[in-house]
Amino acid sequence: MDVTDETMRDLPETELLDLPELDGEAWNELALEQGWGDGMPLVMPTEAAVAKFVAVCRGDNEPFAPISPRQVVPTLQSLAANAVMAGCRPEYFPVVLAALRGVLAPDYNLHGTLATTHPCAPMVLVSGPIRQKLDINCSSNCFGQGWRANATIGRALQLILLNVGGAKPALMDRATHGSPAKFAYCFGENEEESPWPPFHVRRGFAPGDSVVTVMSGEAPHNINDHGSTTGKGLMTTIANSVAQPGSNNVYGKGPYVVVLGPEHAQTLHRDGWTIESMQAYLFDNARIHVSRVSKENQESYAGSGHLPENDSYRVSPSAQDIHILVAGGPGKHSAWIPSFGGTAVISTRVAGG
Repeated sequence: MDVTDETMRDLPETELLDLPELDGEAWNELALEQGWGDGMPLVMPTEAAVAKFVAVCRGDNEPFAPISPRQVVPTLQSLAANAVMAGCRPEYFPVVLAALRGVLAPDYNLHGTLATTHPCAPMVLVSGPIRQKLDINCSSNCFGQGWRANATIGRALQLILLNVGGAKPALMDRATHGSPAKFAYCFGENEEESPWPPFHVRRGFAPGDSVVTVMSGEAPHNINDHGSTTGKGLMTTIANSVAQPGSNNVYGKGPYVVVLGPEHAQTLHRDGWTIESMQAYLFDNARIHVSRVSKENQESYAGSGHLPENDSYRVSPSAQDIHILVAGGPGKHSAWIPSFGGTAVISTRVAGG
């Protein structure tokens, strides 16, 4: 089949297309021409492949809410097709669905996070036993390349928002620059090297539950501290890294995530820092002095009711909106993930996980 044929340029909107003559290369040419992809090669979602994914989730009968911006109520088959195209294995699909349920929660504000000029993307954090079952990278380079599960789970969610939701770049997705996180943004919690209870347990789930947590956030910002040998020193560096006037958290309206590297986490724990004491410290000390904010922005913030306290702006509405966990491998680095602002951190149990 010639994919440049005019009859193929405006395919009907249907879940099943009869394209028996397409090989992998021709399929990709067609898919990219139709706007179904993210610019990277796609796996062909054959009926047989889609059926394998659907079979894995046969017992997950909870309906999905409409996906913004098109407000389309997805079928399991349409979601599976996008997971196939992303390169997922069938056993990854329940994690993709849990992530989708998270971004469809009203407080996540999917429509707003897709229509914004901010470079946010759905951050997908996986906690619990399914991390090891699916070989999700929680250690060295957990934000980077090299792990099929991380790459394809995050990619599948993005393709669903693109193809089912209709978040086409430069049309509905209005990001000024975008971010590499818009390709795939999935990592696992390093529970084994964390000195504190797992993140999902602190969110109210059982230790044996597998949980996906989502937030609309920027790509990770590195926090480099090779010099501090005390927990107080590390917290000083982290607080000052978070207190920067260029992120959306400057508005003081949204959550953010701090991802501690295991080496930093061990130092903090040794010196008696708890999750709660770190949250309290960052809430009180991760502030932006008015001298670092332009006069015009000060006036803009005042118009929305965001006023400085003791000449400094807070960057989160409460200490509980600061989410702290451990991930990554050896090295004296941590990271913080600013949010879109008008979003929430949503945790969802993986069905059957």
